[in-house]
Amino acid sequence: MTERPHRNFYGRRKGKHLKASHERYLDEDLAALSPGAVDWDTNPERTPLDLDALFGGRDLWLEIGFGGGEHMVAQAAANPGVGIIGAEPYVNGVAMLLGKLREAGADNVRIHPGDARDLMDVLPEASVARAFLLYPDPWPKARHHRRRFVTPEHLEPLARVMRPGAVLRIATDIPDYVRQALEEVPRAGFRWTAEGPRDWREPWADWTRTRYEAKAVREGRAPHYLTFVRD
Repeated sequence: MTERPHRNFYGRRKGKHLKASHERYLDEDLAALSPGAVDWDTNPERTPLDLDALFGGRDLWLEIGFGGGEHMVAQAAANPGVGIIGAEPYVNGVAMLLGKLREAGADNVRIHPGDARDLMDVLPEASVARAFLLYPDPWPKARHHRRRFVTPEHLEPLARVMRPGAVLRIATDIPDYVRQALEEVPRAGFRWTAEGPRDWREPWADWTRTRYEAKAVREGRAPHYLTFVRD
């Protein structure tokens, strides 16, 4: 048995109230969309997921913290030739994604309703072709910056599961998060691809605006779009 690491979790796992429809989506749909045994209780040996069985050899994309699922559903519908796994510990967001998947009819999505670090434990090495980190929790106070995803605790396992040449997209409206990402992500084995200001000021051609970005724009904050390639 692999020794279970101590991992602090910060943030919410559930809101104050779930709609009846969201409860139904969780009860009826979530289990069928599991990527396999991810959690430590069900997979203490940390046996890698069988991605061929999940997606039939298609490229794997990973979305870390998919929020309400707007972007993930749009990518799944536009790219039926890839398989997408999303990790999100906030159960209300998981329920919202399930509702959107029902409407879109996309069948190339799997969901881990928990910590992305646990998921990365069981993804095979160099298996991910593209990863998304979109409007992650900014943890604005300086003493909380170590909780951000763009720290070695998260970036090193992410680098392990991404193949050479794989693309990592990060979107945020927090300038200090941009600073930390530009410092930490290259140290983990990624190269920033920007050649000019338009490359981080303008969204990707296939971008779908999330509810978090819409709120940032309403409140006068400028989105930043960072693209990295795994060396």
